[in-house]
Amino acid sequence: MKSAIQAFMKRPTTWVGIITAFMFQIIFAVIWMTGYNGVTDRVDQLRIAVVNEDAVMGEQIAANLAQNLPFDIVQISSLEEARTDLNEREVQMVLHIPASFSEQAGQPGEPADLHYYLNESNPALIKSIMSSAAAQITDEVNRTAVTMGIQKTLTGMHMPEDQAASAAPVLAERVKGVVESSNVVQGMNNQMVPMMLVLASYVGAMIMGMNLEQSSMATAAAVSKWRRFGARAIINVISAILVSLVGAALLVALGGQLDHGFLYLWGFQCLFLLTFMFVSQMFLYLFGMAGMLFNIMLLSAQLVSSGAIVPRELLSNFYTGLGEWLPATYAVDGTMNILFGGPGVGSDAGMLVAIALAAIVVSAAAVLAKGRGQAVRQPEVAIAGQRKEK
Repeated sequence: MKSAIQAFMKRPTTWVGIITAFMFQIIFAVIWMTGYNGVTDRVDQLRIAVVNEDAVMGEQIAANLAQNLPFDIVQISSLEEARTDLNEREVQMVLHIPASFSEQAGQPGEPADLHYYLNESNPALIKSIMSSAAAQITDEVNRTAVTMGIQKTLTGMHMPEDQAASAAPVLAERVKGVVESSNVVQGMNNQMVPMMLVLASYVGAMIMGMNLEQSSMATAAAVSKWRRFGARAIINVISAILVSLVGAALLVALGGQLDHGFLYLWGFQCLFLLTFMFVSQMFLYLFGMAGMLFNIMLLSAQLVSSGAIVPRELLSNFYTGLGEWLPATYAVDGTMNILFGGPGVGSDAGMLVAIALAAIVVSAAAVLAKGRGQAVRQPEVAIAGQRKEK
C-alpha cells in the first residue's frame, strides 16, 4: 500500500486534484461569505410602487409608508404602468389605493380593500419579503390612516371628540389586504429550476472544456492550431444543441412549468449553454489547464451574482456590477421569463450573444499569440543547431 501511495503522489495529476479540492473550499467560502454579507441590511433597495387614486387619505398613507417602512417607496400615477414595471422586475410589489378607499374605510359594513400585486417570476425570497411587507402595510394603514378617517366620521356624527377618539381604535380594523400574484410559480421544484439549469450547464461546460483541452494537447503534433480551434467550436455548437435538447425535454417530461413553448426553452438554453462553453474554454486558451481555477471562481461568482438564489437588489454594488458582465445573470433572467412568465428574452439573448462573441475573440487572440511565440522560438533553435554543426 505504501508503494501505491508513493506512486500516486509522484504523479502531477494527483497534486492537481488535491489542490483543486482545496481551491473549491477557499474560493466558494470567500465569494459566498462576501457576496451574501449584509443581504438583510439592503432591503431598502427593494422597490414598492404606490398607485394612489384616493384624494382624501391616499397621500397621508403613502407618506406614512415612506417614513415607516424599510423599502424604497415610489409613487406611480398609472396602475397599468406600475404593473408593467412589476412584470419587468423594475419594482418588487405594487400597492393600489382605489379611489373609493376613504369612503369605504369610514363606513360600516365591508372593510376597505388595499390591493397588492406580486410577480412570482423572481427569486423565492422576493415573494416572502413582499408578502410580509403587504401584511405590515395593512397593519400600518389600520393603525394610522383608517383610525384618523373613522375619527373624523364619528366626530361628524356629533359624537363628542373625546368619545370619538376612544372609539376609533376599536373600529380601526377596517382594511383588508387583497394580494394578486402574477406569473405564479407552481411549487418549489419549479422555483429552483433556473439555478439548477445554470449550475448544471456551467459545471458541464467546465468539465467538457477541460477534456477538450486535453484532447487538443494530445493532437497538437498532428493537427494545426487553427484546425483544432475550429474543431472545438464546431463540437461546442453541436454539443450545446444536443445537451440542451436533453435538458429541456427532461424538464418538460418531469412536469416542469413552461409559460412559453418548448422550442422557446430549448433555443434559449442552447444559447446560454453555448455561451458558457465559450466563456469557460476562454480561460483554458489563455492559461491552459490552470484556467480551471478561473472557472471555479467564475462558477461561484455567477451563482451569487446572477439572482438565481438571492435577488440581485440585495447584493452589494460590487457583486451587482459584476453580475452585469457575467452570462449567468442573463441566463437566469431569461429562463424565469420563459418558465414563469415575464417580458421577452430579446435583451437577455442579445447580451449572451455579445458575451459569447467576446469570448471567441479573446480565445482566437490567445491562439494567435501562442502561435507567434512558437514562431519566434523556432529560428533560435535553428540557429543554435547551425552553431553546433560548425
